[in-house]
Amino acid sequence: MSEVRYTDQHEWVNLDGDTATVGITKHAAEQLGDVVFVEVPEAGRKVGAGGEAAVVESVKAASDVYAPVGGEVVEGNKALADEPAKVNADPEGEGWFFKLKGVSKDEFAKLMTKAQYDEFVKGL
Repeated sequence: MSEVRYTDQHEWVNLDGDTATVGITKHAAEQLGDVVFVEVPEAGRKVGAGGEAAVVESVKAASDVYAPVGGEVVEGNKALADEPAKVNADPEGEGWFFKLKGVSKDEFAKLMTKAQYDEFVKGL
């Protein structure tokens, strides 16, 4: 069964079994505006929780995307190189950035639930 959690840096992580898919939230995509460039990590790269893992650039700004949980990258979403607008169109679906394995369930459990994240965003 998969479960989605969120960070205060506006990343989401969907843990499905042993694989965690990571992207930026709809709120983050809206704040960025039109995404024009995305750089995703290569498979085999190890990232720690909170570590820089990807880059997203929009017409407004460039931002790092941090790993909500530590693990080993098993796949970067190569489609984003050709179609960075997928991040705007479907940030919590087709616009995912990378997938990790070897994720700590404890790190994952410390992240915000959807309800907690929605409450956090309301306060911004």
